Amino acid sequence: MSKQHLFALIMWSATLAATAAVADVQTPAGAGARTSTAQSEAEEAAIRRVLSEFRTTRVPLSRAMEIAERLHDGSKTADISFEIDGPPVYRVRTIRNEHVWENAIDANTGSITGKEMTSSLKELDREDLAKILALKWIKQELSDAVQVAEKAAAGSALAGGLIRQDGKLNFVIVVASGDHLKEVLLEPPKVGKQDTSHH
Repeated sequence: MSKQHLFALIMWSATLAATAAVADVQTPAGAGARTSTAQSEAEEAAIRRVLSEFRTTRVPLSRAMEIAERLHDGSKTADISFEIDGPPVYRVRTIRNEHVWENAIDANTGSITGKEMTSSLKELDREDLAKILALKWIKQELSDAVQVAEKAAAGSALAGGLIRQDGKLNFVIVVASGDHLKEVLLEPPKVGKQDTSHH
């Protein structure tokens, strides 16, 4: 389950066109083992491809988050993923108040590529909206979670965001460590409603 979730995170924005179709296939119960073996091989190949591209990039994920957040004063990163659907980029979603911005940051130069997509919270699906609203009640920011995960997994982060698992919201950070991708789950501390202090 962890591996499927990890792979789904890497495929977050349909990044690996060649293998995304395989990754999205739901294997019916009782289906032959051959289908799952083919899926596993496709996942392994996609992970190797992601790691190979990621190792050559010059801009770390934390820097891409800073670049995206500077585009809109006071915004913070909701989620970020490394994509190799062409030149390697980080796809970053930042939020502030009712606004959501999505930008692609070139993973080698740190420049903004493509057109910025802007939406409002009202346009998000229910799950995304719940995660983004939850960010307002969390003391820790995604950038903090990335630092903790990189230390814990002894590697470099290439994706991160919030997920709901067993009714709890956790940060999930995918870290490239050696020849492997490691998934680090962190439960963020919540801000009490009475807590009016700012950090």
